[in-house]
Amino acid sequence: MFSHIMIGTNDLDRAKAFYDKLLGTLGVPPAMVDGNRIFYITNTGVFSVSKPINGEPACHANGGTIGFAASSPEQADAWHAAGVAAGGTSIEEPPGVRAGGMGKLYLAYLRDPDGNKLCALHRMAA
Repeated sequence: MFSHIMIGTNDLDRAKAFYDKLLGTLGVPPAMVDGNRIFYITNTGVFSVSKPINGEPACHANGGTIGFAASSPEQADAWHAAGVAAGGTSIEEPPGVRAGGMGKLYLAYLRDPDGNKLCALHRMAA
């Protein structure tokens, strides 16, 4: 459905250090740097972080969440721990199983250093 997702940052070096560690836990190689943007390229899509091209400060989306697929609860926990260690902030409930209309999900939430809301999600077996 998506070709790519791009979010803004006010500090590209800080964002690269954060996302290299965070996404590394999911097996994603370090970002490719292209001027004021960084790109994480996988077989399933591209995640990018950019300084805003209009020169205005970057800000996070109110109500927005970017979800990353985790292959297991352990991988989601490693993702969360790496994010916090790299300068992110743990938010909402601690990582764990939540049941709802989408079935059982293992979720871990945090905010990156620019305030973007992120989630690692693992769909549990029925």
